Amino acid sequence: MISTKKNSGKIILTILVLIGINFLASFMVLRWDLTKNKRYTLSDASKETAKNVDEAIIIDVLLNGDMPPEFKRLQTETKQLLEEFTAVNNHIRINFVNPMDTGAPKEQTIQSLQELGLTPATVTIEEGNSMSRELIFPWALVNMGKKTVKVSLLQNKLGANSEQRINNSVQQLEYTFADAFKQLTIQQKKKIAILKGNNEMPDKYLVDYLISLRNYYQLGQFNLDSLKNQPQKVLENLNRFDAAIIAKPTEAFTDNEKYILDQYVMNGGKTLWLLDAVVADLDSLQNEKFTSFAIPRNLRLDDMLFRYGVRINKSLVQDLISTPVTVTNQNGEIPINWFYSPMVAPPNNHPINKSLNVVKLEFASPIDTLPNDIKKTILLKSSPQSKVVGVPTMYSLDEFDTQQHIETFNDGNKTLGVLLEGKFVSAFKNRVKPFKLAQNRDADAKENKIIVISDGDIANYNYVNKKPLINGVDKWTKQVYGNKEFLLNSINYLLDDNGLINIRSKEIALAFLNKQKTYEQKTFWKAINIGVPIVLILLFGIAFYYFKRKKYTV
Repeated sequence: MISTKKNSGKIILTILVLIGINFLASFMVLRWDLTKNKRYTLSDASKETAKNVDEAIIIDVLLNGDMPPEFKRLQTETKQLLEEFTAVNNHIRINFVNPMDTGAPKEQTIQSLQELGLTPATVTIEEGNSMSRELIFPWALVNMGKKTVKVSLLQNKLGANSEQRINNSVQQLEYTFADAFKQLTIQQKKKIAILKGNNEMPDKYLVDYLISLRNYYQLGQFNLDSLKNQPQKVLENLNRFDAAIIAKPTEAFTDNEKYILDQYVMNGGKTLWLLDAVVADLDSLQNEKFTSFAIPRNLRLDDMLFRYGVRINKSLVQDLISTPVTVTNQNGEIPINWFYSPMVAPPNNHPINKSLNVVKLEFASPIDTLPNDIKKTILLKSSPQSKVVGVPTMYSLDEFDTQQHIETFNDGNKTLGVLLEGKFVSAFKNRVKPFKLAQNRDADAKENKIIVISDGDIANYNYVNKKPLINGVDKWTKQVYGNKEFLLNSINYLLDDNGLINIRSKEIALAFLNKQKTYEQKTFWKAINIGVPIVLILLFGIAFYYFKRKKYTV
């Protein structure tokens, strides 16, 4: 009787201890990432961004319902990553929804989603002997109060197969969601000057890019000749901005304007230069012969850029991998080759160009990097099948409509965009200054960054052949170009001081089956999967019969 009471007491005590342990464990969250590349471990910058959320954030992930295996994989990876964010901040809530399950007609739902700027992905679904094509919207909507940020979950890349596409997408999941949190929670925005006064690119071609930038920064137009007789005041006003964008100027800069920009750089101001070194444009082909001449453009910036470490050559790059132009005949619009529009695959060597789709350029020029103490990173370059054409030269709409000598496109990769980092030396060092400054910086500059792109039309990504793209998709190449992401990443990198942009460098290797090996060994593994369980069952049955017989035999 006493023994029974003791046992009962031990059982009750054990139960109470277990209840206590579970109660204490409910206040503790311990997570271990056992993956080789720590794919489920958030970076410090991501955690810091998520911690800044002090009100409810609802994330609607539009990946649910019947989907091909690759999108199921993307759904799983997205869910696992978002669970890591919720472990950091319990204000974050996640919903997986099927965007097509609205009760409305399918066509109406698709149109509504596209009007929201959600570009669908076309996938092929196999059911038995039949195949069908469906639209899937791989997006997430991150909502906080009245603010919503659209997050693209699928990173398209020219030439990538389904496995590579999913791998690229998973690589960028952490950055895309951390970036969305930043857009929703940012309080103090840095300032960017959009330079005007030298006949820069019209606003209608920049509007989409500028609207996207406004999610992160304060924007303001800035005219370098606003106070012609007070250059010192102009420089002081420009120094109030953290960065400046010079987008396709077509009029030469004066010495005063150059000196102001130079001293802005010396004082630590970041700059993004989108420059055309050659006068050439599709509009100039609107004549009876559909021809025009490309001539050098003199912006009077060569000496500045030379001192900083680059030279934009007065020539044009032709690339066999390019976007076509369209002409209209009795059959409607038809595409024709246009090798002056390189379709550039970023080299994937920096957070700025990591996992981006192709970038569309127009009349781009080759860039030379010059030896000095500045670190140079090539961000954009043409394909190996490209060549350089000197100017002046005539170009025409039917220039590439005949058989081309492919063997002449052998000049190799040409640099079209470069990042410069370091302490720059003034372009006006040891020169007579255009005007006197209260404080002049010649060589004691601050650490700085400059990005130079040899094509102003890189910001004109929503237009092809001067016509706006529908939903951002080029009807001939079927591409959503990566220009906007590239330009946003460029400014983010120039101004990023919390390391968020560096999340793009995170390497995640997903394990995929070797299709060739799977095909060659499928018979063997089928036999293993079918035969081994049968053999194990038989062995278990024999052993069970043997031991049972031995136990009960007298």
